[in-house]
Amino acid sequence: MGGGAGRDQRAALDYASLSTTAFSGKLRRHHVAPSDRHSGGNMAAHGLTPSLGRLLFAVKYGSFQSRCCALHSKSHYSTVYDPTEKTFDKILIANRGEIACRVIKTCKKMGIKTVAVHSDVDSSSVHAKMADEAVCVGPAPTSKSYLNMDAIMEAIRVTGAQAVHPGYGFLSENKEFAKRLASEGVIFIGPDTHAIQAMGDKIESKLIAKAAKVNTIPGFDGVVKTAEDAVKIAQEIGYPVMIKASAGGGGKGMRIAWNDDETRDGFRFSSQEAASSFGDDRLLIEKYIDNPRHIEIQVLADKHGNGLWLNERECSIQRRNQKVVEEAPSTFLDPVTRRAMGEQAVQLAKAVQYSSAGTVEFLVDSKKNFYFLEMNTRLQVEHPITECITGLDLVEQMIRVAKGYQLQHKQEDIPINGWAVESRVYAEDPYKSFGLPSIGRLSQYQEPLNISNVRVDSGIQEGSDISIYYDPMISKLVTYGATRAEALSKMKDALDNYVIRGVTHNIPLLREIITHPRFISGDITTNFLPEVYPDGFKGHQLQVDRRRELLASAAALYIAAQLRSQTFLGDLRVTSTPVECSRWELCVELGEERYSMDVTKAGNVYTVNADGGTVEVSGQWNLSSPLLPLTINGSHRMLQCLSRDATGRIVLQYLGTSFQLRVLSKLTAELDSYMPEKVPEDSSSILRSPMPGTMVAVSVKPGDTVAEGQEICVIEAMKMQNSLTAVKQAKVKSVHCKPGETVGEGDLLVELE
Repeated sequence: MGGGAGRDQRAALDYASLSTTAFSGKLRRHHVAPSDRHSGGNMAAHGLTPSLGRLLFAVKYGSFQSRCCALHSKSHYSTVYDPTEKTFDKILIANRGEIACRVIKTCKKMGIKTVAVHSDVDSSSVHAKMADEAVCVGPAPTSKSYLNMDAIMEAIRVTGAQAVHPGYGFLSENKEFAKRLASEGVIFIGPDTHAIQAMGDKIESKLIAKAAKVNTIPGFDGVVKTAEDAVKIAQEIGYPVMIKASAGGGGKGMRIAWNDDETRDGFRFSSQEAASSFGDDRLLIEKYIDNPRHIEIQVLADKHGNGLWLNERECSIQRRNQKVVEEAPSTFLDPVTRRAMGEQAVQLAKAVQYSSAGTVEFLVDSKKNFYFLEMNTRLQVEHPITECITGLDLVEQMIRVAKGYQLQHKQEDIPINGWAVESRVYAEDPYKSFGLPSIGRLSQYQEPLNISNVRVDSGIQEGSDISIYYDPMISKLVTYGATRAEALSKMKDALDNYVIRGVTHNIPLLREIITHPRFISGDITTNFLPEVYPDGFKGHQLQVDRRRELLASAAALYIAAQLRSQTFLGDLRVTSTPVECSRWELCVELGEERYSMDVTKAGNVYTVNADGGTVEVSGQWNLSSPLLPLTINGSHRMLQCLSRDATGRIVLQYLGTSFQLRVLSKLTAELDSYMPEKVPEDSSSILRSPMPGTMVAVSVKPGDTVAEGQEICVIEAMKMQNSLTAVKQAKVKSVHCKPGETVGEGDLLVELE
């Protein structure tokens, strides 16, 4: 390892040190947008001085300083602050959420003051509180706040920020924003406008890649103007084809088409999504490579012609072309292929005079042939796993490059130390198309930082709202190990210890992915989810032994709660309470089945005879804790009791999946058979919204006859458009929605006769 990288490895970015710096100083709030006058963002309105408000925040959420990277005994990347190396006095972060918090942390370590921008609904957000100054730039919709260039430019002038870090998304790849900054003499912490324009346009970037001798995917290099043009081009290329937004990214404005009809629909939806997300509805079409891997190369380049590739990230686990689980390095690449991909990525960066951190994405087929997909001219969402295996802080490197310094490292300095895995934790329902957005307030939230080698990049806290206005990501959960097996084991424990209440989340899906035999063996492609779960994700499927463990845990928890309710603390009176019972006969319902069981208790150990076997369950039984660490037949399990009530209903999170059970005494179970059953709703004659969102289009009216599979309406959620179709042929009885309306999950949209 070279001297520069070695220095980085030795000097850990210890985020624990931010306990004094992250919340120090006086928070100054500015108000650029008139709509912020009633946002509640001004702490003085609540009788708090800014200093006192920040102090209370620091005390209550003091553990936040370690959310970005819980290093414990091993450092995984570093910020080396050289006081003689002058960069910037103040940086404005033109973003929100976890990436804004991530940038602020490195700025604090480098001694740089920070300015946060926020919408009115984000006035109490974590990133606004962490920064030295906060500026409201408009109301909740992104077009009026985080994409409002006029308001952000005014915030820069008001605060005197010398540079802007755009994070990812929003204005991070907007060349007009970069131009406006340059005209004001403000540094854009990213590449220049030429590189943004060249690589931001998929058509132009493909032509540049060809000229730079980078492998490219066969396809049509022009702009597709109409749906019929799209069909003609697709037929010439040969199905399947990928229709995608020219200025797109993040899976938005992207559709796969296998025939002419799907091409027409794909053209319509992709152009609408592209216009909504990027303000540019241009599309291109290229050959879809079946069963590919999505592997990307992290590049880093300065303004002096130096360029590095920082190894690869495997990003093949995706749903709707959006990444779910990433890892670094890839199990698939050999050193020769890795070097070839890295060198081509640097060739492309140099071809557009790229400077800053960027990512070149490739599709790789089963024979390790790789094809250029696109270049993201910004910090990538999954950058933490590269930081873990290389020891480099990419945000620090971006700031140094923006100031004009040369790279500190040579290619031979860049290591692959260990293995890192990232799970994207979303407020989504994984049982609906592998993840449709969920909204709500985090009534309880606890990150698994008690486990070593775990890093959590988040921008939320207990009490935060997940709204329809922004991406539903809760956090990026990263685990690190000397080997892949160790990193995956850490990830499994971290997911089991992650407490999230108030919103539906995708932890059940994440845990199933990282424990699936195909994933563990490295046999993955971008089609992993539909291939492994062809009928949709159903949660963990219990085998006999695991089902017995779950039943026994529910029975033991029920009895522990019953015994606690009989205890009166502080009662010094002599009572005639009988000796505690040590044997119970119970019935436990799971799904449609009812299981009889016999339970005995000796000390802290419950012995349960259930489902044809015997299970021993022991634990501390702290019923007020969201986590329930148990020992089941000698194996340690971390369960979560999500809810329980007086009727015996218990919801347990076990092996990542939530299971609904009902525990009854033997007598209660016998009497329960006389209770009337609730008749389920006939869902075939009604259409309810599967997610919160905005109605984009309603294609039917009362009296219309619809065929099975016919589109009824289109809902947009988190900038993604979703077509809802009829499940049977029927006549439309009534329509309860109209375009432009906001709907919630479960809202009635259309009734059929």
